[in-house]
Amino acid sequence: MTDTILDNVHINFNSQALWIMNIALALVMFGIALEISINDFKRLIQKPKPIFTGVFSQFLLLPAITFLLVWFTEPIPSIALGMFMVAACPGGNISNFITHLAKGNAALSVSLTAVATLLAVFMTPLNLQFWGSMYGPTATILRDIAISPFEMVKLVSLLLALPLVLGMWVNHAKPAIAKKLAKILKLGSLLFFISLIFLALYNNREIFMDYIFYVFWIVIIHNLLAFTTGFSIAKVMGLAKKDVRSITIETGIQNSGLGLLLIFTFFEGLGGMALLAAFWGIWHLVSGLILSGIWGYRPIKKEELAS
Repeated sequence: MTDTILDNVHINFNSQALWIMNIALALVMFGIALEISINDFKRLIQKPKPIFTGVFSQFLLLPAITFLLVWFTEPIPSIALGMFMVAACPGGNISNFITHLAKGNAALSVSLTAVATLLAVFMTPLNLQFWGSMYGPTATILRDIAISPFEMVKLVSLLLALPLVLGMWVNHAKPAIAKKLAKILKLGSLLFFISLIFLALYNNREIFMDYIFYVFWIVIIHNLLAFTTGFSIAKVMGLAKKDVRSITIETGIQNSGLGLLLIFTFFEGLGGMALLAAFWGIWHLVSGLILSGIWGYRPIKKEELAS
């Protein structure tokens, strides 16, 4: 009974609030991009191994691991599609801050944010369509809704790629202004964006409270697997401990805000998807801060940095 209800529930979020949410997310990305430079992309050539490991972990391994988790646990279709959506998104907006607290490689984290943001323009729609179509129940939802991958590419470009390019340009042309703006925009726009998400949940609190415990355990396991995936592949690749911390966090902190916005835009706030993405957005703040707290109290020794 639960699956039938939740798969047909649509979270109420009007078009005006959706436009504001679009602008807020773009401002969050612009604020992050104000601290990104061309040099961050140059690290691809100078030290490609950590960057490629991070990209592989985020866009290939995590979606595949998510598919296995969905196949094994068999959640209701809309929840499963929400899991695929979150796994298809790039790293979250606060991953750089969490990495800094965890005493990871902040430069690598920023570089991964830049590269993943550009790749997400194509990889997010592609991964959602590919893995969603591989699982029968979610393939049915995708067929019924018949979203246009091209339309999703356009929206992700406007929300992520355009603000990234503009922010980097301001950083290059007016670095002093960029530094001042970044402090205001990164925190202010992120708080505003989170407030909008909480407002959407509050307006639909009865639905949220009825089903939150259904998604609770799924999100915790999924998020733990995401962190484990990033940590494991970085270890297997023999990366330095600071890089391992960065890639672990970049894989475990997903841009669920982007996922939620895409759900409201293309899936009309489909209940299970929206609840999964919303709770992930809350939980990964908690889990990320816990992990950074543990690692922050365990500084990496100089001999380990040199390895």
